[in-house]
Amino acid sequence: MTRPIFDAHCHIVDPRFPLVANHGFVPAPFSVEDYLTAVAPLGVQGGAVVSGSFQAFDQTYLLAALERLGPQFVGVTQVPAEIGDTALLQLDAAGVRAVRFNLKRGGSEQIDQLERMARRVHELAGWHVELYVDSRELGELHNLLERLPAVSIDHLGLRREGLPQLLQLAEAGVRIKACGFGRVDFDVAAALRDIEAANPHALMFGSDLPSTRAPRPFAASDLELIDATLGSEAAERALWRNAWAFYRCG
Repeated sequence: MTRPIFDAHCHIVDPRFPLVANHGFVPAPFSVEDYLTAVAPLGVQGGAVVSGSFQAFDQTYLLAALERLGPQFVGVTQVPAEIGDTALLQLDAAGVRAVRFNLKRGGSEQIDQLERMARRVHELAGWHVELYVDSRELGELHNLLERLPAVSIDHLGLRREGLPQLLQLAEAGVRIKACGFGRVDFDVAAALRDIEAANPHALMFGSDLPSTRAPRPFAASDLELIDATLGSEAAERALWRNAWAFYRCG
């Protein structure tokens, strides 16, 4: 593909740094070099490295990855609620732009800290919060998420039953990651069209590489699906412009 792509959801798994077994699972290594090799044919020119459940509150792997990837890449981390302002600002200076709450697999802070932390990191550093959550849980979270300053949801929310709630949140300004197509139980093309119609700024493509524990890993055909479904202008927003602006890269 000739136009630039911002990969808003990728993982680096570097065993030189701490890894925590999640339900007995530790992923295979996937280095920065592995990632760059995988995306070289795709036109990726920037992205967001997302901390996984297996990395818990470790920052060392993320700082090393961002230094190697360069300023076009930013980080999404997991931090404990008691982290100090100085430490947050140091992470911000290193390129971190968001805090992840992993409600599906753990490794992050608890949901009862979400509102306080979302407001704190946004006021201090302009960060947003990202949720790995089964969309069937969004009904009970809707009012909370709607009043937070900036939020994104991973993997199209994962479940068909929660799509109506996901679309309501997109209309309210929540961003939705168009990633993990092999993880969902619904027609991806139809969901992409509906989210784009609800909010043209919502969709943000992510490769989800290395697609840890996904029933089907990322494939280049996922990009082709976005193009074919959305058309050139909307696809350009989903593949580059929306995430570039949301992560404050330009």
